[in-house]
Amino acid sequence: MFDTREYEWSDVSILIGTRVLVGARGVKYNTTQAKTAIYGKGNEPYAIQKGNKSHAGELTVNMSELLALQEESPTKSILDLQINITVCYGNPLKGDIMHTDKLLGVQFTDEPQEIKQGDDHSEHTLPFIFLRKM
Repeated sequence: MFDTREYEWSDVSILIGTRVLVGARGVKYNTTQAKTAIYGKGNEPYAIQKGNKSHAGELTVNMSELLALQEESPTKSILDLQINITVCYGNPLKGDIMHTDKLLGVQFTDEPQEIKQGDDHSEHTLPFIFLRKM
């Protein structure tokens, strides 16, 4: 049976360890690989050589989640954490087939702090790199 139902934000769960990030506002991640065209006779490439892969992303959270992450670190800085993030897409109660991405060896590269007059909440984008996606 083919279903064209798309995932929506309410169908996404983001976990650090076994804790669901209730204050998560967004997540994005990608894998890139260096690739080089190989030339020989003529002016057209005859092959593509693959290089190193890299993995990076961003986690957007409310300030309460940022503070909770800081508390998990012995130095109270997310820059000193190495964690795994699990992103689950789908809702089995709606009959969805679950899709899960595990981001292993996540380390944050920035620790932003910002709030300004008129804000009704404080949202923080936390860039990260990771070792691999499973």
